[in-house]
Amino acid sequence: MLRRVFCRYSLRTIDVDAALRFYAEAIGLAVPRGGASEPWTLEAWPLHEQARARGAPPHWLGHLATDDLEQTVDRFVELGGERLGPTLRANDGTAFAMLRDPFGAVVAVRPRGEIPIPHPVRWHQLHTHDVDRAWTAYSKLFGWAPKGTIEVADPEGGHRLFAWSAADEPAGSMANTARWPGVHPHWLFYFPVADVAAAVARVRALGGQAKEPIELLDGTSIAACDDPQGVAFGVIRRTGAVRG
Repeated sequence: MLRRVFCRYSLRTIDVDAALRFYAEAIGLAVPRGGASEPWTLEAWPLHEQARARGAPPHWLGHLATDDLEQTVDRFVELGGERLGPTLRANDGTAFAMLRDPFGAVVAVRPRGEIPIPHPVRWHQLHTHDVDRAWTAYSKLFGWAPKGTIEVADPEGGHRLFAWSAADEPAGSMANTARWPGVHPHWLFYFPVADVAAAVARVRALGGQAKEPIELLDGTSIAACDDPQGVAFGVIRRTGAVRG
């Protein structure tokens, strides 16, 4: 049975060479250049001129696995999402489609067989305006399992934890953080590092931006960052691995 997880992460940026150097030096992340024949889990591409003309900034795009591409797209639209252009094909012939969810976050969907384990991304955070409706949409489409809520005063509604299936450990969270000033709806992907504070220092030294690390109650350390081209990402150190 196909696992409906994030199966690929595409860095869509202005200067690919500079981006590859930054991620390698800042957090030790090797991102292959898009166009290789292998089904990479990570890839980097120039942000298409048409996307730039529409105002799209450089970003990480997450691809969700599905066993029926067109059916998933149709259901996504029925739930209030928007299809962003026609079905496309990667260099290896795999079809994929780009979508904007009902609350503004952009994702892609594609058929995918085997999922590499462990994931290169250790946490997936959806910044949204309506966590209840967002959870309903994604859980219906992809069969994700609820894993409780971290109750906090702000954002209202707390952080909704989810896993790919009931048998899995939490793989991410959703929250009404897009209601905060300066935060737009998007998926934020956290990459693992051995030392969050050291990674934050390297990000800043290399021209990126990074917030101060946050220590969570379970010992997890995280920090939200922007690379020098303005692409949002996160760094994380957790004691347990997220299963793909």
